[in-house]
Amino acid sequence: MPRFGQGRWLNTEHPPTRASLRGQVVLVDFWDYACINCIRTLPYLNAWHKRYREKGLAIVGVHAPEFAFGRLEGQVEAAIAEFEVPYPVLLDNEYETWDRYANKAWPSKHLVDAEGYVRLRRRGEGHYREVEQGIQALLQRQRPGIELPELLPPLRETDRPGAVCYRPTPELYAGYRGGGLYGGALGDEAGYAPEGPVAYTLPGPFDLEEGYFYLAGFWQARPEALVFAGREVGRVVVPYSAAGLNAVLSPSADPIEVVLGLRPGGGDPLVEVRLDDRPLAPAEAGEDVHFEGERALVRVTRPRLYRLTRHGNFGEHQVELILRTPGVALYTFTFLSCVAPDGADDVFRMG
Repeated sequence: MPRFGQGRWLNTEHPPTRASLRGQVVLVDFWDYACINCIRTLPYLNAWHKRYREKGLAIVGVHAPEFAFGRLEGQVEAAIAEFEVPYPVLLDNEYETWDRYANKAWPSKHLVDAEGYVRLRRRGEGHYREVEQGIQALLQRQRPGIELPELLPPLRETDRPGAVCYRPTPELYAGYRGGGLYGGALGDEAGYAPEGPVAYTLPGPFDLEEGYFYLAGFWQARPEALVFAGREVGRVVVPYSAAGLNAVLSPSADPIEVVLGLRPGGGDPLVEVRLDDRPLAPAEAGEDVHFEGERALVRVTRPRLYRLTRHGNFGEHQVELILRTPGVALYTFTFLSCVAPDGADDVFRMG
């Protein structure tokens, strides 16, 4: 088990060390609070902490930020509170611990035995039953005869046997370093981007291809995000194949404005969501959508992942986001792939 790198510890008065953890089974989880796969993993980690902490399991979260706002201590603290994370979390802003563990993806779990040897590594969402079986096997090895509960049942219908996971549209990044832009127009492999806002016009409906998103209005390119520059209504159109759509948004791309809670357009921005050229229906709305009459709106309060649409089945759709407040930053679109065995529309239920 590698030593933890430098970084501030949250959610604990006594930061764990490799020496202090010796004699316990340790689960090290690498995560980012704006990552949908990490978010969907947290209920299982919280449940394992509650089930096994008195039996010899210690869970340690290592928060490695994908975007600059994820380096801000206050934003991670807000996420820890939102998701009710009960165990210590290390801010790995310089990726020192990530590199020591040769980590490759969010989320990733590293299971360590009581002697300090890594016994199981699993990358990505899922593997819940296998990881819990590993936890129990190492606890039993450390304390023969220990009484352990039955394995945790699936916390979501989409985790049950018989659920079907399709190949969705790949994640789309908005910053010019991410390569997921409208026709590649905002940047190239050398990292070039226009210095000022650029005016975009949507192409015709028959020219929209899955695997891209399309813009209208004035937008400013940033390394990690696209920022709506105002002047008129802005639009983003996303054709996709999935069971649901999420977007990472922020009221500002400026870290200082985020820390101070400043709003370039005054007040929390509202983003309107439309689906398949019509108003988004409540049955198809993600958890972060609220309604004012027929208008489906998302209030962008801080930089995080916002759940926009959910579908009972996997299918082809097209979302349109309508923005009227300058300064809103768009970082990425992610997509859900799994459908419950009975087609139940609960792909966002957190358990």
